[in-house]
Amino acid sequence: MQYPAYTVLMSLYAKERPEYLKESIDSMLAQTVPPTEIVMVKDGPLTDELEAVLLDYDSSHPKLFNFVSYAKNRGLGYALQQGMLACSNEIVARMDTDDVARPDRMDTDDVARPDRMEKQLAALDGGLDMVGSDVSEFIDSPDKPVATTELPKGLDAILAYSKRRNPFRHPPMTFRKSKVMEAGNYSSDFLYFEDWDLFNRMLACGCRADNLGEPLVAMRVSEDFYARRGGVQYLKYAKAFKRAQVERGYFTERDYVCSYVPHALVCLMPNSLRSLIYRILLRRA
Repeated sequence: MQYPAYTVLMSLYAKERPEYLKESIDSMLAQTVPPTEIVMVKDGPLTDELEAVLLDYDSSHPKLFNFVSYAKNRGLGYALQQGMLACSNEIVARMDTDDVARPDRMDTDDVARPDRMEKQLAALDGGLDMVGSDVSEFIDSPDKPVATTELPKGLDAILAYSKRRNPFRHPPMTFRKSKVMEAGNYSSDFLYFEDWDLFNRMLACGCRADNLGEPLVAMRVSEDFYARRGGVQYLKYAKAFKRAQVERGYFTERDYVCSYVPHALVCLMPNSLRSLIYRILLRRA
């Protein structure tokens, strides 16, 4: 099969760890169908250690990397918006690099299976506009997952699920740039919900979507990853995002209540109980 060229879109922040960045990049370079471009957004000034890692990769892989940079940290939504504009291929694959808590992102660092892109490119060739996959989550080693997600499969299930929860995990998403731009590109309007916001807009535009039923990316999570998905401030961002879905006509008022109320209950739980809910009910531990 002749696979199309694709771009890997990544965003990097100063507090990320060089060794985790290397693992993420290496996992994409080791794909059975390697990328022809990696767009790396420098979301504000980086440390000398991170710059050294990027310089080393740029030297060893000439013309592969396309760096986008600006003077001040602007957050994930803005970074990916600018990065998407810089992607030269129609097919764009997301990949995360960070492992440090910060206001606009959760703790994740991702390692892709070598056949991730081969499987997703084949799915796109079969008529999809956007394709994700299940993921495994680990703390110390990808070989020792602490949880695995089971996401909806098939467009009808994805559309229904999107009215309650995010039907995709962000790191393994691969999509057509033209469809992302048709939906308005990434936005920085909704902190913590930049990906769900984009995916719902793409679905509303009629994008054909699916999730592959196997974990193609292993996501590194911190010990308190699930516990920190809560609190009053986080809930405010969730409410703003979900009210905007009603205003756009994507959620009905019933959708809003059915999505927001359970989310609010989980957010306001004690951290230990929230972690248990995520591990046992919202993931497969």
